[in-house]
Amino acid sequence: MNRQDLIELIKRKQSFLCVGLDSDINKIPNHLLEEEDPIFSFNKAIIDATLPYTVAYKPNLAFYESNGIKGLISLKKTMDYLAKFSNECFTIADAKRGDIGNTSEQYAKAFLDPEGDFNFDSMTIAPYMGEDSVKPFTIYPNKWIILLALTSNKGANDFQFRKDENGLSLFEDVLIKSQNWGNDGNLMFVCGATQATMFTRIRELAPNSFLLVPGIGAQGGSLEEVSKYGMTKDCGMLVNSSRAIIFADNTKNFALRANEEAKKVQKEMAKYMDTYMNE
Repeated sequence: MNRQDLIELIKRKQSFLCVGLDSDINKIPNHLLEEEDPIFSFNKAIIDATLPYTVAYKPNLAFYESNGIKGLISLKKTMDYLAKFSNECFTIADAKRGDIGNTSEQYAKAFLDPEGDFNFDSMTIAPYMGEDSVKPFTIYPNKWIILLALTSNKGANDFQFRKDENGLSLFEDVLIKSQNWGNDGNLMFVCGATQATMFTRIRELAPNSFLLVPGIGAQGGSLEEVSKYGMTKDCGMLVNSSRAIIFADNTKNFALRANEEAKKVQKEMAKYMDTYMNE
C-alpha cells in the first residue's frame, strides 16, 4: 500500500484508527480456549468486528513469538486472513527490530518480503544502530519502515530527551537524520500520544511524514491533542489503540464490544479530520 493508497483509505473510512492485535492468550475470553487456534479465532473475530472503522492492524510480535511455533502459525493465519482485505487495511509488524546490515536483511525478509509467510505492509524498527541497520528494510517497493522516535512509555525520558552538543534531543536527531534514509512515501515515525505537547516540534522537523501514534486509550493519551498538533492536510497519522478495543469485554460479547469501541473512536476521529485537515 503506497502513500496515496493509505491517504485515500483514511479519507474513505473517515478514520485513522490502528487496532493493535496484542493478543495475549491469558486475556482472551475463556470460551475461545476450546478452539483449535484460540489466538487466530480471537483475531478473526476482532478484525471482522472492527474493519469498517479501522485502517490498520498492528500485531505485536511478542505475543506470537512467546508461544513458539503455535504462535507463529497463529500469526501466519492472521496475516493470510488480513490479505483478503488488502485494500481495506494497512498492516504493521510491531517488531522493533534493528541490527547490523546482514541481520537486518533477514529481519526484513522475514516480515516484508512479498514472497514470505507474513508479507506485512510495514515494520517498526529501532534506529539507534544507525543508517546501515535501517537501509536493508527499505529495499521492498511499497513497503514502509516505521522508526522509533519519541515513545509513550515512562522510560522514554531516560534517553530520548538527552541533548547533543548542538542542543538537539535524541528524538529530534532521529527525526532529522533518518529522513535521509527514506522519504515520505516509505518512512514513518513512532511518536507516543502521551508526549502530545511535543507534536508541534515533531511537525517542525517532519512536516509531511506519517506518524504511528500509540498511547491513547488504556495509556491515557489524548486523541484530541494529538490530532490538533499532529494532523496534516493528508491526516498524516495512524493512531493505535489495543487493549481499550480488543479487551473491552472478556465474555462471548467481546467482538460486539470491540465493534462499539472502534466505532466510538472512529466517530471522534472523523470530527477531528473535519476540523484539522481543512485548516
